[in-house]
Amino acid sequence: MISLKKLMANEKVRSGVARLAAFYIWFVYASGSWKVVGGENPARFWDRNEPFILGFWHGRILMTAVAWRRGVPLHILISQHRDGLFIAETVAHFGLSAVPGSSRRGGTGGFRKLIRMLKSGLCVGITPDGPQGPRMQISDGIASASCLSGVPVIPYASSVKWGRLMKSWDRFLLAWPFSSGVFVWGEPLYPPDPLTPESRATFLAQIESELNRVTWEADRLMGRVPVEPAPLSDSDDRVES
Repeated sequence: MISLKKLMANEKVRSGVARLAAFYIWFVYASGSWKVVGGENPARFWDRNEPFILGFWHGRILMTAVAWRRGVPLHILISQHRDGLFIAETVAHFGLSAVPGSSRRGGTGGFRKLIRMLKSGLCVGITPDGPQGPRMQISDGIASASCLSGVPVIPYASSVKWGRLMKSWDRFLLAWPFSSGVFVWGEPLYPPDPLTPESRATFLAQIESELNRVTWEADRLMGRVPVEPAPLSDSDDRVES
């Protein structure tokens, strides 16, 4: 029997599944009732054509493409793992683009490209607990991107009343159609000035805290039990590269 892993390695199969996934996301959004909390925060930047870093946990990636303002370019840093390729092909159906790379500090050419994009005025998206987790535990890259570019981070999360919390490392929230849902945006978080090892560490902790806050607030509004971060030592919450 052909495994799912081998099937998804096939470019035609992966493209077809990505097309179906994009349709599902659109259908969930179109059939549901959605509320936006804190939408004025990204709107200020969109209206002025100013860049920011969209920060969100990997487990809440599903509805990101429809939460983003249509017509505004967004470049999402994704892994070169097969899951990253699938995400890239899915979000492309919404006009978003993906930059292969790593959110770890000192990362790849993709990460350096992201910094150049931010400095040129483009928005980028980073899941700072992806692609390997542990869930809701921040990696250094998002703070590095903000500090190197001088661009703020805006935390974001989504949640739904009806959906399934998957048993994946990131506790992926799969939304059902015809559900009520919410998009929660936090305040922009600016890199520290002056930048010191201590202020940088504080900034990193602030980003993680705010990402968790908007995620828990989204779950609270939808009557869901909040997902807790995985312990750093929890090897079950990591996926194979």
